[in-house]
Amino acid sequence: MDPSVTLFGPVDTYLAPVIGYVMLVLIVLNMVGRGIEYNRIAGQAEEGADAISRNPLRVATNFLLVVGGFYYLTVERHAGMIVSLLVVGLFLTDFFEFESRKVEARQGWEIERPWGAIGASTVALLYIAYQALFFVVSPYWNAVV
Repeated sequence: MDPSVTLFGPVDTYLAPVIGYVMLVLIVLNMVGRGIEYNRIAGQAEEGADAISRNPLRVATNFLLVVGGFYYLTVERHAGMIVSLLVVGLFLTDFFEFESRKVEARQGWEIERPWGAIGASTVALLYIAYQALFFVVSPYWNAVV
């Protein structure tokens, strides 16, 4: 990012250098929240589809990931665009996975793991980790490229 151009002024001073790490922590928390939510939904499904509710941790991390992805877009254009697309895709996948768990409970089927959301979050985790932790592989990368 060009230090002479800041969209959010003082916020960029403090948040821009660490936004990659913040996104990494948020995606890991989102994955943990998804696991907690699955276990909770599996237990609630026995009471019926109306008893199924969302996990507040996963909802909060989804919201923060989308907002953080759009903020990252203002800091790093290329990486921010990719991260934004990944987290919006993750948000949509989570939305429909939750609805499909309710359908499974309504029909009396076995509650499946949210494989689509797990895949989307894994892809997002890999890219965000690549962006945030590139300094780890940078010496090897520069030796080859």
